[in-house]
Amino acid sequence: MLNNHTKLMQFFSVAKEVTGRKKLQKMIYILQKCDVPFEEKYQFHVYGPYSEELTLRMEELCNLGFVHEEKEEKSNYHQYHYQITKDGHEFLSQFAMEMPDMSERIGLLNNQSSRFLELVSTMLYFDDLPHNNMNEKINTVKPKQNFSNEEVDEAWEFISKLKH
Repeated sequence: MLNNHTKLMQFFSVAKEVTGRKKLQKMIYILQKCDVPFEEKYQFHVYGPYSEELTLRMEELCNLGFVHEEKEEKSNYHQYHYQITKDGHEFLSQFAMEMPDMSERIGLLNNQSSRFLELVSTMLYFDDLPHNNMNEKINTVKPKQNFSNEEVDEAWEFISKLKH
């Protein structure tokens, strides 16, 4: 029952801290697209791939006291910080699951902005498209973000690095 919750806690035990709900959504989605066995279902949403299941699991992990969510007031929005708790570590020490090594990928992802991860996750969501059609698709589904061709090229390089 708690398999998917446990996988998320293992993610946090490696990531240490993730800042931002959008960033968390994108990180899990991108890892999933890199064959890390997260099972959350995603659909395309305003900020790219979004999983209501992940949102609910995070709420449950916070309610169980396994993950701490800290809400920081910014000038015109709220910023959320997530990290595994002592109770979460204790739970993992007894019930850890076999997961591929995610540490390098999580480090790469956590060092990126949520805007860049939004681009990367959107590209991975439409990964059935040929490369040369991606810029057009990005501009269609993300017109307000105004991603440049250079950013798309950088995202392709980043995806290649993540998958190898």
